[in-house]
Amino acid sequence: MNKSNLLIVFLIAIVSYSCSDPAITDDLLDGNAIFDPSLYNPEQFLVSAKYPNPTAADLDKHIILAIHGYSATTFEWQEFADWSAPSSSSRISQVLLDGHGRDYQSFKASKWQDWSSAITKEYEKLEALGYTKISMVGSSTGGTLILQLISSGYFNSHLHPQNLFLVDAIVVPSVKLQSVVGLIGPMLVFTEVDQTSEENKYWYRFRPQETITELNDVMKVVRKNLEDGVKLPTDTYLKAFHSLHDPVASSTSSVLIYKGLKTSSGGNIDVQLMDSDIHVFTRLNLRSDTTPLQKANRLDAFSQIATKLK
Repeated sequence: MNKSNLLIVFLIAIVSYSCSDPAITDDLLDGNAIFDPSLYNPEQFLVSAKYPNPTAADLDKHIILAIHGYSATTFEWQEFADWSAPSSSSRISQVLLDGHGRDYQSFKASKWQDWSSAITKEYEKLEALGYTKISMVGSSTGGTLILQLISSGYFNSHLHPQNLFLVDAIVVPSVKLQSVVGLIGPMLVFTEVDQTSEENKYWYRFRPQETITELNDVMKVVRKNLEDGVKLPTDTYLKAFHSLHDPVASSTSSVLIYKGLKTSSGGNIDVQLMDSDIHVFTRLNLRSDTTPLQKANRLDAFSQIATKLK
């Protein structure tokens, strides 16, 4: 069977499987019973909510916004938050992207601009409160959204972040699902991801076609901007970490970021390829059979980020 026929069979299989709404139960994040805890307890996740009247000592601390990826929740950065808890010099704001952490229909209706608005909302709240040392770390689509903010000129009229870190930022996908969506469009209603019952509480099991299209759209925007060339805000440091064998975000993403993004003075940014075959290598909780190498990679990234927050 030639490649064209294989593609047709694949497309028919997807359409026949995904041509109606998914069967959603309340043991899934997609359902009506499980919500991200930051929605009803924001002060445990957002610095702006926990310290609405910061003291001078509070304002002297370094704040880092931790931004999760597509279909995920604040859980994606909980390991970093727990690891960083003993620090006296920094605090973490775990940002929940708008449209996420709620039911399937809320996710389905969200646009990538909605996802980004959660980042800018917390950033501007911190800025208004008087914080001057703010950084960001984004995993997967969280990194893509950071790149979009840079290239859009958002920081031209806001406080320049001190540091930006990208973990497996997706600019070019390893999985070609986005291309398939473009071919068969509305016939593909959703895709289903094989994940554990525990992961079902923190990631959407069903990914609506509409949100896959949104993800594809923001990647296109970022790719085009990187092709045109982008400069970081003055005095902002950026490092991109990327799994060498990432099954979701092709390591080509890191090449495009390195070539297309420069410091404000025209210098190169820092990129580190990790000996890893998992997507978002900093998240090991709920993964089975984690290896010493995977744990070492996570610690390496966490330690480098923490060093910059002093």
